Amino acid sequence: METIDKNLLKISKEAEEEIYYIFKKIDNILEYNESKVLKAFLDCKISSSHFIETTGYAYDDIGRDALDRLYSKIFKSQSALVRHNFVSGTHTIATALFATLRPNDVILSVTSTPYPTIRKTIGIEKTTKKNSLIDYGIKYKEIDILKENDINTNLLIENLKKEKIKMVYIQRSKGYSIRNSVSIKNIEKICEISHTINKETIVFVDNCYGEFVEKKEPTEVGANLICGSLIKNPGGAVAKTGGYIAGDKNLIDLSAERLLAPGLSQEMGCNLNQNKDMFFGIFISPLFVSNALKTSVFARNIFKKLGFKVLPDPLQETSDIVSILKLNSKKALISFCEGIQKHSPIDSFLTPSPCQTPGYENEIIMADGSFINGASLELSADAEIKPPYNVFLQGGLTYNTSKIAILKTIEKMREEKIISF
Repeated sequence: METIDKNLLKISKEAEEEIYYIFKKIDNILEYNESKVLKAFLDCKISSSHFIETTGYAYDDIGRDALDRLYSKIFKSQSALVRHNFVSGTHTIATALFATLRPNDVILSVTSTPYPTIRKTIGIEKTTKKNSLIDYGIKYKEIDILKENDINTNLLIENLKKEKIKMVYIQRSKGYSIRNSVSIKNIEKICEISHTINKETIVFVDNCYGEFVEKKEPTEVGANLICGSLIKNPGGAVAKTGGYIAGDKNLIDLSAERLLAPGLSQEMGCNLNQNKDMFFGIFISPLFVSNALKTSVFARNIFKKLGFKVLPDPLQETSDIVSILKLNSKKALISFCEGIQKHSPIDSFLTPSPCQTPGYENEIIMADGSFINGASLELSADAEIKPPYNVFLQGGLTYNTSKIAILKTIEKMREEKIISF
């Protein structure tokens, strides 16, 4: 291992010993998900012919169609839409929401206020109203997460019984919220409650950062629609761009027409030589997700041992790859992001600095030394520059290199008298 302070190595070893059994659980989930993905590849008879580039209208793109079937098989959904021209997770979510909601429909978020970029899509961000859901006459309501970081099912039931709710919205990952991620068990409970009261209610899950973290996906426990980004978990740090929507066939058909045009559905869209990367990405994804999870648990445990508050607790099971480290000061936050960037494989010589970023109200700082720009399955850290200066750490393609980056970042923070050990 790269030269690291002996006292810090001792703390690191103790931190790893305390979470060893968590790592074994992660390995068990990995084995299950790799088996599931392999079976899907075999069942869909994926071949090298599915990698051939298409251009223009691409009516006969057998690879595009096979990729949709593969995702549908993996997520156990009726249908799926996987495209390289989805530019982000927000794009997939916006496509699905605008496709399935109509004027006077009510969307109810049961996980408090969504991620900043989704607030603009909905129209609840004060700076953006035009072209939002609200601008189109769609109504929005939300339920706060309970203090125990659990879903307020009593208010969910009350709202479902009081009026017709077209969509129950779940943000699986914590995003920039100080809460735990929503487990598959809780998603199943929300689906059961929603469909018992009104079987027509669409349960929608923003699945970003959650794919392959548990053995089941939301569509396996009753979710009607899920969305995600290929520069997060399912792209496996191989897909250069893209996103997916999976769920009920009628909803996927609507989403495909929203992405393209009415009547075109899933029958068009050339792959521009992106198919091989997207196939390989989903194949390798469970392995990289497991490494990201191990990185996340280790980071939380060692920072907890160094006296910082973290979320979730290192010994607590989670449903996404994101960790929250409460660093308490702007100086500590910037130092941490600088350390992660300095010990990343790409652009290690650059220094991240706070800046205004499209879609966010506050300045953002991001450490992103990744092979795919913005790929948060790779080791990265970002935060809004505002109290209490929480940093959100995610990713890590290999556990050992990620651990080195974290330890060297801790050393840097000690040199700047932020941390002592």
